[in-house]
Amino acid sequence: MSSANPPAPPVDGAALLDDVERFHRRFNIFPSEAAYVAVTLWDAHAHLLDSFDSTPRIAFLSPEPGSGKSRALEIMETLVPNPMAAVDASVSALFRAVSGVDGKRPTIVFDEIDTVFGPKAGENEALRGFLNAGHRRGRLMYRCVGDGANQTVQGFPSYCAVAMAGLGSLPDTILTRSVIIRMRKRAPNEDVEPYRERINEKEGHALRDLLAVWAETVKDRIAEAWPVMPEGVTDRPADVWEPLLSVADAAGGHWPGRARAACLELVHAAQDGDDASLGVRLLTDLRDHVFKGADRLPTAVILKCLLAMDDAPWGDLDDKPITSRTLSKMLKQYVTPANKPIRSRGVRVGSETPKGYYAEDLADAWKRYCPPPPGESATSATSATPQVSEGENVAEALPETRHTPAETATHPLMAAS
Repeated sequence: MSSANPPAPPVDGAALLDDVERFHRRFNIFPSEAAYVAVTLWDAHAHLLDSFDSTPRIAFLSPEPGSGKSRALEIMETLVPNPMAAVDASVSALFRAVSGVDGKRPTIVFDEIDTVFGPKAGENEALRGFLNAGHRRGRLMYRCVGDGANQTVQGFPSYCAVAMAGLGSLPDTILTRSVIIRMRKRAPNEDVEPYRERINEKEGHALRDLLAVWAETVKDRIAEAWPVMPEGVTDRPADVWEPLLSVADAAGGHWPGRARAACLELVHAAQDGDDASLGVRLLTDLRDHVFKGADRLPTAVILKCLLAMDDAPWGDLDDKPITSRTLSKMLKQYVTPANKPIRSRGVRVGSETPKGYYAEDLADAWKRYCPPPPGESATSATSATPQVSEGENVAEALPETRHTPAETATHPLMAAS
């Protein structure tokens, strides 16, 4: 009679992801259900990197310390393969670690990332290039290796999973390659279990080992998969979420549905956040809160509308409110449907022709760069457009902004010319 042990039963992927999510919930308060879903899928995807063309970064960001970012990374370290704490690692050390000199690709866990990319950190282009290049499988970073005249150019693999945490924000090129979790301080009624490394680390490692076993059983299937993206998720956001949706589809159960709901929520949150391109924010605000169906508006009215918006950056750009010159400079970056820079031109208002902008000139940029317009259930922010009555001098409402004589003409906002 054979004494061989019977094969272990297959791992239930959906149940395993449920267990990983519960493990996070014991120690972390995330800002939304979508965040728990994204973090859990990210943990699992780190065991399957060679099945994907790209790996999303995940970034826990907050405006203030004490928001649970470091604890989130600490829990993730117990769940991902070969974690490498990189808070004080040099770029050269990261190159060599990811190149697999010991045969193991690390999962980089980068706490206090604000000390690297924050306003007082100076330039770190080498690290930013490494993090950006490592988003794609097969991408190499080239460096000279050797001494003096005996140097040769060597390509270092950079593809690896990276989790980050820090205060403030990150460079745009990293943000667009990342799942962003906006952490908050715990409310008085939000309790978590204290994390005890000697006890809880073993529990995390047990889940990590199960994730590794499950990954082996689904890696080939995932490598051939092309998950269906939620409507409207394309380009870079699709690159970010494709691996996570592939993991959810392989796990089955409720995970495919939850993953797509989380994808939509977090992608839209990233597009609406303060860290979006200021130019895209301007275009979106012009479409949704200023023009709102009007075919043309004088510059003075546009400025008044922008400055009337709550929670918008237009009243404090480099410590000054937006001006007609700033507006012109920002819009010239984009082009009209005729492929010419967007510029102000004469807007007929009664007997006056002040400078202003036409919706038809902005239409192509709105279509290409802005997120889908909001539905009918708009928030109070959409009512930011001030009503300009007949005979009101709009320039007087903008004492900080200089206008040409034409721009100071009175303008009923909805007047047809």
